Amino acid sequence: MRTLASWLRSTLYMAWLILTVVPYAVAALLLSLVLRGRPLYRFCVGWPWLALWGARVLCGIRWRVQGLDRLPRGPAVVLVKHQSAWETLALPLLLPRPLSYVFKRELLRVPFFGWALGRLDMVHIDRKRGAQALGRMQGQGSQLLDAGYWIVMFPEGTRTPRGKQGQYKLGGARLSQVTGAPVVPIAVTSARCWPRQAFVKRPGLIEVSIGEPIDPRGLEPAQINARLQEWIEAEMRRLDPEAYAPAPRP
Repeated sequence: MRTLASWLRSTLYMAWLILTVVPYAVAALLLSLVLRGRPLYRFCVGWPWLALWGARVLCGIRWRVQGLDRLPRGPAVVLVKHQSAWETLALPLLLPRPLSYVFKRELLRVPFFGWALGRLDMVHIDRKRGAQALGRMQGQGSQLLDAGYWIVMFPEGTRTPRGKQGQYKLGGARLSQVTGAPVVPIAVTSARCWPRQAFVKRPGLIEVSIGEPIDPRGLEPAQINARLQEWIEAEMRRLDPEAYAPAPRP
């Protein structure tokens, strides 16, 4: 019965996402003809609010944030553990600055959601282009940092299953080192409730933990990345120890 109830709640939630994203995206596209920049961003943040409200009410997904007092007042490169779409939706509501995500350009083809996303000040890159994509990210990222945005990246590049660790890539660390903006590490246990590539959502508590900013001065990108990885992975094991517990011997 519990599995059936979770499936029904998740189905209702998917319907809620579709019913809200289509009119919201159409409104955003129309508004983008006369509004750009922060005013359009503030309007579009309303849809993640609806998405998280639906996750709480329909699926029983709650969250708790610690470390908000550690956030810098100036520019920042926010590097986040990525386990599900939940943190993508939540960060614009949890963080005090407008955010610019670095993401693969294929997302722009997603109907409605991707079309509206393309009208915002984001950094979309073609991963196949390698060094050219990195240069684009650093150039646009620097401009957006100067404009008051925080840059958000997922250093593992893609969603990782609960209890797993991906390869931490250097792009965010390089942007931090080039611009001088500190790295803000964030650990998120979203896969507890919203497993990777799973339709059924589970009720529960998602923990979000914000670490001390990493000052890039005097550090190479690899050193920044090592500190980032060390903190996030240690924090993940503190927040969700059962996910990282060794498997019992047969």
